[in-house]
Amino acid sequence: MLQNVYILHAIIIINRKANPIFAKIDYTLMDTIQQLKWRYATKKFDATKKLTKAKLNIITEAFNLTATSFGLQTIKLVVIESKTVREPLVAHTYNQKQVLDASHLLVICIQDNIEEIDVSNYYQNIKNIRNTPENILKPYREGLASMMQGKSQQERQEWSKNQAYIALGNLLTVCAMEEIDSCPMEGFIPAKYDQTLKLNQKGLKSVLLLPIGYRAEDDMFSTLKKVRKPIKEAVINI
Repeated sequence: MLQNVYILHAIIIINRKANPIFAKIDYTLMDTIQQLKWRYATKKFDATKKLTKAKLNIITEAFNLTATSFGLQTIKLVVIESKTVREPLVAHTYNQKQVLDASHLLVICIQDNIEEIDVSNYYQNIKNIRNTPENILKPYREGLASMMQGKSQQERQEWSKNQAYIALGNLLTVCAMEEIDSCPMEGFIPAKYDQTLKLNQKGLKSVLLLPIGYRAEDDMFSTLKKVRKPIKEAVINI
């Protein structure tokens, strides 16, 4: 079976320049897995290389298009380019230099709380964009508001944190497809980040970091073979 896939891939490569349809098939068939194999948690970034505005726009759009429960989007992305802002954050990241040397530092945050106005605004946005009648939206709005009211603030934060991890996974894949290096990080002191970046004044709490940019040529980890379980141990087919 795998041999047949590679034969098909060879045929597509021959035809991809002549026919854009083949190019699209080739990209879908092989490149996604190859790019996921290409990515790794970058330990050393090239501090001289910067993302273009176009690349950064792809990242921010991808974040905004991330799936979230109910589509409520109780997460925010803080994009930090300034080295001056990032420098004091190194000490709050256990001296991991990626947060400073990367082109940009992404801080994925959650709302400190989810209030009824968040639910109301969400359904108003649906109404504005889709022209959905109020009689259809009302029971859904009231149901979601009731669900959130039934949770403690800590439970709401945990619910939002789950959405943050979905966004992180999405960004890792998009970065790989765009050949942007990244390093997902939980190893930092959120309270210090919140204080330094004044996130608490915005009603936000930092939960995850993602430095993005381009790997340094001497990052020894870039050439190491990827270590994963065999598919049969990681995936259960029923």
